[in-house]
Amino acid sequence: MTSALENYINRTVAVITSDGRMIVGTLKGFDQTINLILDESHERVFSSSQGVEQVVLGLYIVRGDNVAVIGEIDEETDSALDLGNIRAEPLNSDSGCEG
Repeated sequence: MTSALENYINRTVAVITSDGRMIVGTLKGFDQTINLILDESHERVFSSSQGVEQVVLGLYIVRGDNVAVIGEIDEETDSALDLGNIRAEPLNSDSGCEG
């Protein structure tokens, strides 16, 4: 997986953590255990009753054992999203999905 991550260096990525958080930022580095260094990052907090809240995190490290999914964000498509009008149930470990 580490060789695949090299393609994402200095690109905007979304990371879904094992506890259901979504963190978006610029991938600056990683190591052999998939610990990730994200810059200019923020967490997107989803709610079924209000729009997506973006919590600024700045420079942030995600432990490799907490990474469930990582993928590149298309910045043009992402910037066109109206996050204030998106409603969604949060992804979290309380959803009944055990893995």
